[in-house]
Amino acid sequence: MGVDLRYHRVLLKISGEALMGERDYGLDTETVAAIAHDVRDVTAMGVEVCLVIGGGNIFRGISGAAGGMDRAQADYIGMLATVMNALAMQSALEKCGVATRVQSAIPMSAVCEPYIRRRAERHMEKGRVVIFAAGTGNPFFTTDTAAALRATEMKCDVLLKGTQVDGVYSADPRKYATAERYHELTYLDVLARDLGVMDAAAISIARENNLPIIVFNIRVPGAFASVMRGEGRYTRIVEQPAQSNSAERT
Repeated sequence: MGVDLRYHRVLLKISGEALMGERDYGLDTETVAAIAHDVRDVTAMGVEVCLVIGGGNIFRGISGAAGGMDRAQADYIGMLATVMNALAMQSALEKCGVATRVQSAIPMSAVCEPYIRRRAERHMEKGRVVIFAAGTGNPFFTTDTAAALRATEMKCDVLLKGTQVDGVYSADPRKYATAERYHELTYLDVLARDLGVMDAAAISIARENNLPIIVFNIRVPGAFASVMRGEGRYTRIVEQPAQSNSAERT
């Protein structure tokens, strides 16, 4: 299907909020199923896929800490929320015929495997989708950082972040009509402009390991497969952009 060989193995990071659909919190089963079908379509192209899913639709550690809870304790609760989302996505993927394994950085053998790097690689070599849950297993680190770390460990060709907008903007395009979308950015651009697409630790890991980041709208059906073909709308974050760092109005 014309897949660029640079994208033989990819990690897709999905925010917990992307699973809410039009709900205010929790999981929307139709949205989860739609994302699962998009992942299935990409695996059918011969791409090895692993996932990291946030937990913000259920609990955000930093919000709990702001409410007076111990930050480390709040972060552990947030990690458990990511396991819940991972299991929901596993169920949706297996319903559409995709063999899936969940590996958690916090051992809980009754529901998923512990995170073992070489076992995860073997799963992907066999065509299984691997979902990495519970972040890094440590408080004070976000799931963005976990995504950059796992993508590096798995020797992924690219880290994709599925958001609710079609790339990185100069401001939130849902709030500001004058926001501009960037075609390409450097890691330093993201940090210097405080664009907030991923936290600084995640960007630093990606930069140190020359791991490209692609940001696209996961809510658009088929967008994941389109990005794999080099089509559609997205922002690419790299060390040195291939074209001038231009932006366009929404």
